[in-house]
Amino acid sequence: AYCTTSTPHHEELRELREQPTDPQEEQEIIDRIEEVYFSSDSFDMVQYELEKLPPDLNLLELEEYRDKLKRQQAAVSKRVADLILEKQPSYVKELERVTSLQTNLQLAAVICTNARRQLHSAKEGFTEASLGLLANQRRRQLLTGLLKSLRTIKTLQRTDVRLSEMLEEEDYPGAIQLCLECQKAASTFKHYNCISELNSKLQDTLEQIEEQLDVALSKTCKHFDVSHYTKVQLAYKLLGKTQTAMDQLHMHFTQAIHNTVFQVVLGYVELCAGNADTKFQKMQYKDLCTHITADSYIPCLTDLCKALWEVMLSYHLTMQWHDEHYKEEEATPGAGNAEGSDESTVDRSYVKKKLEHGLTRIWQDVQLKVKAYLLGTDVSNFKYDDFIVVLDVISRLMQVGEEFCGSKSEVLQESIRRQSVNYFKNYHRTRLEELRMFLENETWELCPVKYNFSIAQLHEFKFMGQCRSPSVSPSRQPESTETVELSLFEQYLQGGNPFEMQIDNKEEETEDVLASNGYESDELEKSVYQDYDSDSDVPEELKQDYVDEQTGDAPVKSVSRETLRSRKRSDYNLNRANAPILTNTTLNVIRLVGKYMQMMNILKPIAFDVIHCVSQLFDYYLYAVYTFFGRNDMYESSGLGLISSRLRTTLSRIQESLIDVSVSADRNAGPHASPEERKEKVPSPHLSQLVVLTASDTLYGLAERVVATESLVFLAEQFEFLHLHLDTMMPSAKKPFLQQFYSQTVSTASELRKPIYWIVAAKAIDYEQMLLLMAGVKWDIKEIMSQHNIYVDVLLKEFEKFNQRLGDVSKIVRIPLPVSNVLWEHCIRLANRTLVEGYANVKKCSNEGRALMQLDFQQFLMKLEKLTDLRPIPDKEFVETYIKAYYLTENDMEQFIKNHREYSMKQLTNLVNVCLGSHINKKARQKLLAAIDDIDRPKR
Repeated sequence: AYCTTSTPHHEELRELREQPTDPQEEQEIIDRIEEVYFSSDSFDMVQYELEKLPPDLNLLELEEYRDKLKRQQAAVSKRVADLILEKQPSYVKELERVTSLQTNLQLAAVICTNARRQLHSAKEGFTEASLGLLANQRRRQLLTGLLKSLRTIKTLQRTDVRLSEMLEEEDYPGAIQLCLECQKAASTFKHYNCISELNSKLQDTLEQIEEQLDVALSKTCKHFDVSHYTKVQLAYKLLGKTQTAMDQLHMHFTQAIHNTVFQVVLGYVELCAGNADTKFQKMQYKDLCTHITADSYIPCLTDLCKALWEVMLSYHLTMQWHDEHYKEEEATPGAGNAEGSDESTVDRSYVKKKLEHGLTRIWQDVQLKVKAYLLGTDVSNFKYDDFIVVLDVISRLMQVGEEFCGSKSEVLQESIRRQSVNYFKNYHRTRLEELRMFLENETWELCPVKYNFSIAQLHEFKFMGQCRSPSVSPSRQPESTETVELSLFEQYLQGGNPFEMQIDNKEEETEDVLASNGYESDELEKSVYQDYDSDSDVPEELKQDYVDEQTGDAPVKSVSRETLRSRKRSDYNLNRANAPILTNTTLNVIRLVGKYMQMMNILKPIAFDVIHCVSQLFDYYLYAVYTFFGRNDMYESSGLGLISSRLRTTLSRIQESLIDVSVSADRNAGPHASPEERKEKVPSPHLSQLVVLTASDTLYGLAERVVATESLVFLAEQFEFLHLHLDTMMPSAKKPFLQQFYSQTVSTASELRKPIYWIVAAKAIDYEQMLLLMAGVKWDIKEIMSQHNIYVDVLLKEFEKFNQRLGDVSKIVRIPLPVSNVLWEHCIRLANRTLVEGYANVKKCSNEGRALMQLDFQQFLMKLEKLTDLRPIPDKEFVETYIKAYYLTENDMEQFIKNHREYSMKQLTNLVNVCLGSHINKKARQKLLAAIDDIDRPKR
């Protein structure tokens, strides 16, 4: 029953469907179907209905219920059948389409089968053959590229070795170029692990190259090499670090200066110290300099300057290299692109400014190092020659500085000035004491020198021949770099050192200026009168060593004329008209002046101090000659005006400023001046006891007097010769001092002849005897006499005797014409004054007596003119005027008294009392005597 219910037969269903039904009823049956039957396809209706069965089954109810369900099923089936029938055309049509699709699918299957068969043929015939070849070719190309990369990698791996080789060869540009190329290549292959490691290694290598390049750059500071420096600069340019290189270079130069001077000084200090206890290495340079010994001072200074010269020369060559290099770059403007060119211009500008600024910086460093060395030792006790070498070295260094950067080297000048002032004060004090000792031991004998002697022949004056070089040119030349001569940098460009010449200078031999046997040989004597060409090899300016006192002519031009004139006018010469008269002391003073001038020449800052000391040498010599031979209290009483006011002022000035008057014969006398002032002064010299000035047979030491006085005149002439040279060295503010020294002191040297030779003239002739003889003559005679008195003959004999003695002295020493003239002038003036004095002693005198006086005087003049060439006869008018005054009237006599103050009061009184007594009255005589008294009063 269950089966029947659950699966009704088809026939039953068809019957149910075929039964005519009301549509409305059918619809109601369908509507009564439970909703659950329309729920889903998975709905199990059998299970559902079975579960709905009640526990107690009733067949009848079941059948009813089954029938109900059947009806419902029939209604649904009918409705479905209706719907199917309704859609039948569409179904048929769709079925046709399906059939068509099936046919198409079968056709497609056939096409695919054919295509696959053809593809299989293509695969076998084309793809596997031709495209396989292409694939192989592509693989081959990839492998070739890989091989190339591997080779490059291998090369990169071996670069290290090549870089090391290039660095050993100092091919820095090549090494950097290679390194940069490797870095570029490495960046291409950075995807390989080995290459990434290599890249960092290359960076390290590049840094290492930079370090080595820095070391190479530092080497150029001492020994500049063009090719080496060119490589270094090119290397820095490749690195793009031109400016950095310039900064580094200046640091290296500063370091080079410090290291150089330290090593040089350290070497000498350790050499001289001898013991290794002191840690000199750890000392500061300044302290190290204080350990230099006096013996090693100059060698160390020279080596110091040589080493510094090398550094400065390297810097000079560096600048020169850049100048030339940039000129080449400017000449080829096409090199590099615009951007690179702009960068290059910036670099050039930076380098140029840096180099120019570096000049003064480096020179300042050099100065400070040398200053520390100079002031580290007290040089005040050095020997003169050693100190001159020090000055010369520093002078040369200052010249280097001026050519290096146009510097006036203020630091060096101040340092050497301090040392020089210190040294010079000490040195000058010692020299003055030596000069006093020389003068006190001087016997005033002739020092025989060659007739053409010139101070320029002396070793001390050799420097004057070099004074045109920039190092010693006057400071008036602000820019001495552009001179005719080559600069030091040009001279020593190829090698050598400007500080090596000092040794050569010291080895020069002094020229022999002394005569072979006291005087020149006969041949040389003869040559004086001939062409005077024996010194033709001496430069013109060196020949002008002697200027004639009266004519001012230099002997070069007037020797033969002067010789002939002196031979004619004076017998007191040894036929050596211009043989210099000088003593050993004079020669020493001249040499000393030369030494002082050397010092001043090299060291202009203390030029005034030196010239002042030079003037003191002359002052002291002049004062000594005056003190020894010219000092006499009788000058003023002679009325001859022997000492001019200028000479008196000069002597007073010397005594006041230079002579220590407290050190006199009384050694216990208290000091009149402070110790500081006394330190600057020298005691007055004393004449050597070997010099005798009282013997009449030597004309009271005339030979010594001539040598002393004429050596002073010769010294003055040498000073005149040096005037221009001294003037160029003198600071302009101090030039008046030099001018005054020459006008007030040097020019007065010849004026000492008068007082010195006056003493000889005063003692050489017995004037007192003449006065006694004149006193015995009777002057109130009544007739005119034709015979002169005997006192004239006695006086003339005295003159002849004097002439003979002069001749004797001239065999010992040449008596120059000015000297013989002064001697004769003094003697004649004294004789004429004695005559006037004798005439003034007359108690009675007539007109005939006055005529006899004139006769005596004329006889005296006539004979005298044969003995001397002196014209006119001195004081001739003095005697004649006095004799003629006898004939004057009262009024004329009054005027005569007022006009002729050269006559003494006694002489004028005698004229009034004795000579005029016969033709004027007593009142007139009183008036004239009162006039004489008025004239004389101011003198009192």
